[in-house]
Amino acid sequence: MISSVPSLLPISADQIRALDTSPLMAWSSLSAAQLIEQAGSLQLSFEWPRPQEDPRELSEVPDVRLWNLRADALHPWLPFVLDRGSGQLCRHVAMLLPHGFSRNEGIRFAPESLELWITHRLFLLDDWSRRHDLHCRQGLGQMAAVLGFDLDPAFWAALPEH
Repeated sequence: MISSVPSLLPISADQIRALDTSPLMAWSSLSAAQLIEQAGSLQLSFEWPRPQEDPRELSEVPDVRLWNLRADALHPWLPFVLDRGSGQLCRHVAMLLPHGFSRNEGIRFAPESLELWITHRLFLLDDWSRRHDLHCRQGLGQMAAVLGFDLDPAFWAALPEH
């Protein structure tokens, strides 16, 4: 891990309300190569006060969703660097897409929405990495798999090679 970049970022309620994405500043100063190197390692901790009886998931809290939408718009690489094993990536995508929640299956995305979002993100990040003479298709495939998206190996065949 790059020592100057924290892997756990607390996001305060005030930052959420102000749509302040400054906690991501250290990450946004990294080069594309450093971001690819850090794929799957960032955790966001939302410090949003909720009454104990509030049954909503964070992705159902409008203020938190709006902060995530802004962060995603300003930092399109964000899903790629979010921790995949702890549910960070799934939670972030739930902030962006229609979904349901099942106690047995967890987050269930609307299949068409997930397909459109992940395809768009794969195109965007593949092009971004190519512009920096980098390769991240394997990591992109892993990101898609974590979200339950079965990426056909022929997907990349239609795109320019690096």
